[in-house]
Amino acid sequence: MSRTSAQPDPRATLRGGLPDRYLTPDDIAEMFEVPKETVYQWRKKNTGPPSFRIGKYVRYDPADVRAYVTQRKTDDRTAA
Repeated sequence: MSRTSAQPDPRATLRGGLPDRYLTPDDIAEMFEVPKETVYQWRKKNTGPPSFRIGKYVRYDPADVRAYVTQRKTDDRTAA
């Protein structure tokens, strides 16, 4: 049985439409429409999506970014 293009890629559902690769600070800045410096400030203050280093490069796991956004939405609804 072959897979047709009409069926969605299960990874897209798992990732919530985010790319199937680790994200860069540029990606995060573009997604949230903020300056890249803001992304670095979030990292420094530990207030943004969780990140990690690979050598000298900062990366974000798309699943962690999705969880961060979901948590923020939940927090905003309960605070209102």
